[in-house]
Amino acid sequence: MIPPELQTRSFRPYISSSMSAPSFSSFNNGSPNSNPSPSFITTSPSPSSSSSRSLKHSRFSHNARLAIALAPCAAFLLDLGGSPVFATLTLGLMISYIIDSLNFKPGAFFGVWFTLIAAQIAFFFSSSLISTFNSVSLGLLAAFLCAETNFLIGAWASLQFKWIQLENPTVVIALERLLFASVPFAASSLFTWATISAVGMTNASYYLMAFSCVLYWLFSIPRVSSFKAKQVVKYQGGEVPDDNLILGPLECCFHTLYLLFFPLLFHISAHYSVIFQSAVSICDCFLLFFIPFLFQLYASTRGALWWVTKNSLQMHSIRVVNGAIASVVVVICLEIRVIFHSFGRYIQVPPPLNYLLVTITMLGGAAGAGACALGMISDAFSSMAFTALAVLVSAAGAIVVGFPVLFIPLPSVAGFYLARFFTKKSLPSYFAFVVLGSLMVSWFMLHNFWDLNIWLAGMSLKSFCKFIVANVVLAMAVPGLALLPSKLHFLTEVGLISHALLLCHIENRFFNYSSIYYYGLEDDVMYPSYMVILTTFVGLALVRRLSVDHRIGPKAVWILTCLYSSKLAMLFITSKSVLWVSAILLLAVSPPLLLYKDKSRTGSKMKAWQGYAHAGVVAVSVWFCRETIFEALQWWNGRPPSDGLLLGFCIVLTGLACVPIVAMHFSHVLSAKRCLVLLVAAGLLFILMQPPIPLSWTYHSDVIKAARQSADDISIYGFMASKPTWPSWLLILAALLTLAAVTSVIPIKYVVELRAFYSIALGIALGVYISAEFFLQAAVLHALIVVTMVCTTVFVVFTHFPSASSTKLLPWVFALLVALFPVTYLLEGQVRLKSIGDDAFGDMGDEDRKLTTLLAVEGARTSLLGLYAAIFMLIALEIKYELASLMREKASERGGIGHSQSGQSSSASFHPRMRFLQQRRASSVAAFTIKRMAAKGAWMPAVGNVATVMCFAICLILNVNLTGGSNQAIFFLAPILLLLNQDSDFVAGFGDKQRYFPVTVAISAYLVLTTLYTIWEDVWHGNSGWGLEVGGPDWFFAVKNLALLILTFPSHILFNRFVWSYSKQTQSTTLLTLPLNLPSIIITDVLKVRILGLLGIIYALAQYIISRQQYISGLKYI
Repeated sequence: MIPPELQTRSFRPYISSSMSAPSFSSFNNGSPNSNPSPSFITTSPSPSSSSSRSLKHSRFSHNARLAIALAPCAAFLLDLGGSPVFATLTLGLMISYIIDSLNFKPGAFFGVWFTLIAAQIAFFFSSSLISTFNSVSLGLLAAFLCAETNFLIGAWASLQFKWIQLENPTVVIALERLLFASVPFAASSLFTWATISAVGMTNASYYLMAFSCVLYWLFSIPRVSSFKAKQVVKYQGGEVPDDNLILGPLECCFHTLYLLFFPLLFHISAHYSVIFQSAVSICDCFLLFFIPFLFQLYASTRGALWWVTKNSLQMHSIRVVNGAIASVVVVICLEIRVIFHSFGRYIQVPPPLNYLLVTITMLGGAAGAGACALGMISDAFSSMAFTALAVLVSAAGAIVVGFPVLFIPLPSVAGFYLARFFTKKSLPSYFAFVVLGSLMVSWFMLHNFWDLNIWLAGMSLKSFCKFIVANVVLAMAVPGLALLPSKLHFLTEVGLISHALLLCHIENRFFNYSSIYYYGLEDDVMYPSYMVILTTFVGLALVRRLSVDHRIGPKAVWILTCLYSSKLAMLFITSKSVLWVSAILLLAVSPPLLLYKDKSRTGSKMKAWQGYAHAGVVAVSVWFCRETIFEALQWWNGRPPSDGLLLGFCIVLTGLACVPIVAMHFSHVLSAKRCLVLLVAAGLLFILMQPPIPLSWTYHSDVIKAARQSADDISIYGFMASKPTWPSWLLILAALLTLAAVTSVIPIKYVVELRAFYSIALGIALGVYISAEFFLQAAVLHALIVVTMVCTTVFVVFTHFPSASSTKLLPWVFALLVALFPVTYLLEGQVRLKSIGDDAFGDMGDEDRKLTTLLAVEGARTSLLGLYAAIFMLIALEIKYELASLMREKASERGGIGHSQSGQSSSASFHPRMRFLQQRRASSVAAFTIKRMAAKGAWMPAVGNVATVMCFAICLILNVNLTGGSNQAIFFLAPILLLLNQDSDFVAGFGDKQRYFPVTVAISAYLVLTTLYTIWEDVWHGNSGWGLEVGGPDWFFAVKNLALLILTFPSHILFNRFVWSYSKQTQSTTLLTLPLNLPSIIITDVLKVRILGLLGIIYALAQYIISRQQYISGLKYI
């Protein structure tokens, strides 16, 4: 039946009109009182205004249901599409996120849709559906299904934008209805497709049936729309009108037809050739129709068939009659398909009596369960009939399995007590049934399995029988324990935890120790993966239900959730101990999430000692997980991981496991956040650097030792030259020191002595690391490199956090750094070059060694150039940042003064002349900043400019040495000149307005000079001298390309003048220079001339557009 809050007046005839209107306690995304009505309207509104008043503004409340259906579909489509689809989605969603962060909501909306469209196009080109299905029609149908699912994902994403609901309320209602109507069809098909890809086509129809039933329950049960106003008393009695439901009768009818017929039709289409060849195949057809039919009849108790009739009596009669017929068909088919087909060896009664007794047992059990579920046991006669049926079914079942005839009253009494429990609600009767049922289960195991000498998964079958009997007894006892008074609920918790532990042990043995040692049978699959998934989710659902009914406490929920969830780890990691390791880790990580749920308390719900205790438990748990982590890394890398890599993963896992503690309970403690960041950073550094671990730190584990002592490593992977890895400890130390200083764990900002010690220690660590890692052969350079790095760190640290005397000393530190550059460069290789000269007279034939030494010297000098380029870049960035901070600080000060003055004035208008004053204010800020820097440290702009120019020059040298003078490199190197500062000592008039001038001039000058060098190199023929002859080919080549080069000068000169001054120029001059670049593009033989021509055209167009924009802005100002 439809729930009371969704029933109309005609559907609830027994509700008096005087009764108060019920509140909406469910069916709003499954959460009670998620959207209660704000008021009670006693008069019904006019029909003309119903459409406008039926809309309300709220968030979409059915995201969880759609996530269950569409999130796995999206993952499956992403796996089918591969890396092209993943790259397209990543790039598009990143752009959409950036647009959304800029508060441009329509742009983000269209960005999401364009991303999905581009991903679908990439999917069509990257996936080979037609070749996979070996059929054009099936391939096209699969492509249409993927495109439809992609569209549904886009519709779901559209419902997350609030502005669409505000501007187009009818659109969101249509999208919501479209999703609920279409998702069951697409999701069930994709779920079945994915399952078939994983496990095969054998039981594909049953997979489709199961997915269809789940999605029918999620989307076809009547749900209230998220965007329609819930007018509780719109009709007398407070029922919800049909218009407020998401789906209408037509969609519900299609869902019903799909549930009943589509699995059957899919089975017939896949097995049409053998559909009538055996009774098992015919039974499959009946089961695929009648099992969904029974499920729909059960779903009708939740209102699934509200569109058929709203009369409760008619619906009840439909449910009983059709349910009885369907139950008979299903039971008979299950007898043929399952009982006699798979469990015939346990039936001890000869035919035809076995068919009769099995039918009585199954039909009687189904009839009793159905009557109890429908609430038909309500009077003395029905109770007596139910008791008799239970006794008969118990006796017939005992006879079928071969129970001794002398003890047949024992199962009959057990059935009697079970029936008495359901009819009289007698708890002692249930425990009597548990005792008798346990005896019967024990007899069955002893009779059938006890005498078999079989070893399963490293354990005898007798031991497994003991575990299974204990588990069954606990499973039967827990329902009775749950009905005890609240004071005895600890018995329920103990029973559930014991049952979960036994179940985990049994499944771990069956799944991870799957070999059978009996008559030569080995490596047989004993326990399929879907059973692990099924028992896990059933257990989690049972825990949630008992927790909602307050049958178990939060500690039991915590333990049971961790135990059931840890079983899923067996599906991904092959370690035999992964289940218990995962359980320990989950028990250590989950307390902040599951045990501390008191939402009424503010601040930290944990005390400090509890936080330390939980963090310690997490660390110990990760230590116990080290073997599993080792095996996972070994599987991923294909060889045993190093000690540093293993330690790094353990540290990172510890840090991530402590995130819930800090985020949920100590979010107000800044030191906790800093320590967590340092811990995770240390782990990542260990993973990246993989430093050597001392022998005393190695992990005492037999598994790890056995993997490390494998003799096949060299034969498989070859001999690998050892390289000293101890310098990586220095880099890790330097990174951690830097991070500690940034997060203020080390208070260098406030203590000058600590600042000096920190900068020197950081420089020494970096210097020794660079020397040992990159300059092992040049011992003479080690001291110079260490001094260079110490000067660099001292300069950067004291520039960022200056002291009283640092402004006087830092220019000398920079001067020492500049002086060390040529000294270090010239000394590099001097000793080795000298040794070559000394050995030249002794051994003139060792040319290979000399060549190797020369190459080593050249490589070391190139590395030195890269090191100093990075140092000067860092110094230039730091000075640029400090100067920008000074200007921003002064601008905010003057802005505050101007704001206070404008607040005192009574004028409400903003005169256009004030804009001119604001422009003048910007120039005054720059002038004041220069004066302030002249008073406190006028050396900063000059030092920054020197560092920038040296960095740019060194990068140009590296470009020539490494790439031979690449044409494209200048476009990446010229932006370095943006770090130049305004400095009246070197360049008068250079300021923030001219910041782009050095970039454009550098590009133009570099291309012109390299073009001249290229022409000269092509004309000069080595030792033979110039090849210029008037009228000759070289003369013609040089004259033509020089003339074309000169034609590009006007555009470049005009644009560089414009970038310097931004003064207005006639537009005709700019446009007249544009055609001069066309011959340089078309006729030239030198690529750089062609690049200059293209740049000239771009410069001319850019200058024209900017000048015109300035002209239009000036007209608007006037």
